[in-house]
Amino acid sequence: MDNLSTADNADGAIETRGIEPVPDHERHGRVRELFPTWVAANISVLLLTMGAALVVFNALNFWQVLIVAACAAAISFGMVGVVSVSGKWGGAPGATLSRATFGVRGNLFPGAILWIARFGWETINAVTGAYAVLTVLDLLFGIKSNTALIVVTLFLFVACTFLVSGMGRKALNVCNTWSTYLFGIFSVLVLGYLIAHIHWSEVFSKPAGTTAMVIAGVGTIAAGGISWVPTGPDFARYLPRAASGKKIVGVTVSGAGLVMVPMVLMGAVMAVASPGLAQASDPVSFLGDLLPTWLAVPYLLTAIIGMLLINSLSMYSAGFTAQTMGVKLPRAMAVSINAVISLVGGLMLMLVAKSFLGSFITFLILLAVSFSAWIGVYAVDMFRRRTRAVRYDAAALMDTSRNSRYWYKAGFCWQAMVSWVAALLLGLAFTKCDWFSGPFSGTPIGKYGLAWAATIVISAAIMAVLPTPRENTSGTAEETAAAKAEQAEETGQPVTV
Repeated sequence: MDNLSTADNADGAIETRGIEPVPDHERHGRVRELFPTWVAANISVLLLTMGAALVVFNALNFWQVLIVAACAAAISFGMVGVVSVSGKWGGAPGATLSRATFGVRGNLFPGAILWIARFGWETINAVTGAYAVLTVLDLLFGIKSNTALIVVTLFLFVACTFLVSGMGRKALNVCNTWSTYLFGIFSVLVLGYLIAHIHWSEVFSKPAGTTAMVIAGVGTIAAGGISWVPTGPDFARYLPRAASGKKIVGVTVSGAGLVMVPMVLMGAVMAVASPGLAQASDPVSFLGDLLPTWLAVPYLLTAIIGMLLINSLSMYSAGFTAQTMGVKLPRAMAVSINAVISLVGGLMLMLVAKSFLGSFITFLILLAVSFSAWIGVYAVDMFRRRTRAVRYDAAALMDTSRNSRYWYKAGFCWQAMVSWVAALLLGLAFTKCDWFSGPFSGTPIGKYGLAWAATIVISAAIMAVLPTPRENTSGTAEETAAAKAEQAEETGQPVTV
């Protein structure tokens, strides 16, 4: 645990707090601060490419794409919002709170999977940001991409991401707010340009696709949001206990939907004018062909800032995961591990991989399944804790000894571990992608791209029917007093003894 002053943690420009729960006297955040966070988390031109893919590969029309985008935003970030509520309950990152669900040692296994998956997401975002920089250099100065320039551009993008993520929550909130304004302004300009120049008769005359492709499209678009679910508590842990859970969910969904829905629709509309968009060698250069330079350049610059912030948010949470797994480094230093891996992985994707989009879609499919197994188990555990006297014990969350409240049996909560492993294996069995096809991928669940949904249901169902885990506590007087104080703060009622 970091031995830091209250001032350093609460008001400093550089956040130095690690995975330890935030004390109540430092929790002065407001729910509305989550809005720019989740707006910024979706400022990525990849949504344009994904919207185009819904038209080109899924053969959906405009109205079906609208339904897919709206459903994906509501479902995925609805889950983010719900899980974020546990952040204000315990005042700790999701990776730390997960110890209470899986056990001190058991938490290391799903934590490792989530950590590895986040490497991939950060690599994808870093590559997209680097491609955006290369496109701007080409549009402004006629500088063509080459191996040396790719290496330099990717390195600079990852380095900037590392610096911003190391500054912490307060700096990220400021950056997110301003990037939201800038990106919103230029998105409106791009939308206006499209309205004036796109042949709308072609857009609305496109025939409807099949229901199966609509459902599969929801899963593809929602995968990005699903990857944020375990990290939702990270950004809500500075909220006071009395903060409204309903408002947390509402702000999270509205912030994400404000960006996801119009960008996916814009990508679908662009695909009508340029059908090759979804099959481009990189996910960014098409903007230089579809938009005039005076609009494409500032739009890409704001998008670069947005993607840098997305990666910063991801690395910010990944630092907590690393510390929870036992990496004996301050959070900012733990983030550097992700930065190095993003750089190496990005170079492989930009210089070696043959298809960016194919690799990206496959990654999304596997990402959704790997995160969904955790979601189902954690959700059931949250549901059980909502009425408990002590929801999360701050001291026990940081205690990794055999005396920890969350030690369970040999450090493992066997109910959670069985549920997670079974759901993960069955979810993969229903999965079909370029890299992997499970034995059950030919079933309706596999054909409709619902492996992620099945994984959540399976993990939650198994966790729910197994015996409720027993924590290592005897219900001390101190715990009872703390519970009453917590309930009184949330309800606004006086403490009674």
